[in-house]
Amino acid sequence: MYTFTSRVRFSETDENGKLSLAGIMNYLQDCSVFHSEDVGNGTDVLKKRDRVWLLNSWQIIIKERPRCCEYIEIGTQAYQFKGTLGKRNFCIQRQDGTQCVVANSNWVLVQKSQMRPVRITEEDSSLYELGTPLDMPYADRKIAAPKEGIVMEPITVRTEHLDSNHHVNNTQYVLMASRYLPSDFSLHQVRAEYRYQALLGDTMIPVVTKEEDGQIIVQLKKDEQTAYAVVAFQ
Repeated sequence: MYTFTSRVRFSETDENGKLSLAGIMNYLQDCSVFHSEDVGNGTDVLKKRDRVWLLNSWQIIIKERPRCCEYIEIGTQAYQFKGTLGKRNFCIQRQDGTQCVVANSNWVLVQKSQMRPVRITEEDSSLYELGTPLDMPYADRKIAAPKEGIVMEPITVRTEHLDSNHHVNNTQYVLMASRYLPSDFSLHQVRAEYRYQALLGDTMIPVVTKEEDGQIIVQLKKDEQTAYAVVAFQ
């Protein structure tokens, strides 16, 4: 597993002094970028080949949030390449090896100029040493979107929501959706399915549904038929 170490910064913590959801997701995202860069398959290399890896889905299980100033190790490993899809695990743990966060993710290889999926070749995958999937419960990458829900005020995509691919950053969708969680909601798992890229100036219509099992699902919709992203909180 590829790893790097860090220390939880005050700016990464929530009102309880623990690593925030945004902090967790940013660490995971940064770890995958560092990994690709260090094995020689970073953003500049991919750009020359007209390729980009786009995140299709997250499953993040939060066991315990590290506190401010704690030293942590963030790790990632690819464990499968098939067709156009790559699968990657993540882990955040303390210095003593205690797991705080485990995650699974699915990525689609895309021809950037045409924005269409392409089959993964040996050139795309050979630099990554495949690991054994982490011991965790695996959910489906697709989230069943409820047919009914409470429609909230629209959200307009602003510059601060964008990343270097000029569309809404993966973390931002989840943070937008998390606005609708009750203040006393105890978050243990986040699943996110990314379906359509939102760009500067686009309008998202949040639709919030509370399931019988207590799960809250937020659809960030483009229109009645299409969602930019679906996020499930447990």
